[in-house]
Amino acid sequence: DKQGNVYIADGMGTNNRIAVFNRDSNWIRGWGQTGSGQGEFNKIRGIVTDNAGNVYVADSGNNRIQVFDSQGTFKSQITGIGSPQAICITGSSPQFLYSSNSNDPESMDNGEIYKIQLDGKVVGKFGKAGKVPGEFGMVNSLDCRTENTVWVGEVWNWRATRVTLKR
Repeated sequence: DKQGNVYIADGMGTNNRIAVFNRDSNWIRGWGQTGSGQGEFNKIRGIVTDNAGNVYVADSGNNRIQVFDSQGTFKSQITGIGSPQAICITGSSPQFLYSSNSNDPESMDNGEIYKIQLDGKVVGKFGKAGKVPGEFGMVNSLDCRTENTVWVGEVWNWRATRVTLKR
């Protein structure tokens, strides 16, 4: 975040929590546990912060992105975007959130990537599951430093793809 704090999404196994450390690696705080309520998680897959200091957590197992303030207080959630596997926030103004509704290892049902306003309104989506350009196979990382250029990292297709979106 802007203060140099590092947020760690610990969502493997039975751990479902956020840990926060300062720039000197000292523990500051943590929050979360396994569950489906506010501030509870099931398979955390990503975490990002916006320019206002809000923290966005890809709560994949609960099919949502939860939004918190920097202290870990629940603010809102974003739903209707499938199972978020990777998320990123642009550096542009206004900022946008990108989220991949990616495939699990056993299916090719999903693959789209959503473009979302920070208030949760979906303003677009692109892609589908597959192996050819414009299709994605198990997206596990996104980089979106600008509003219209998104780098997509995929496990199944063993590639990183630069996607340039038209306005």
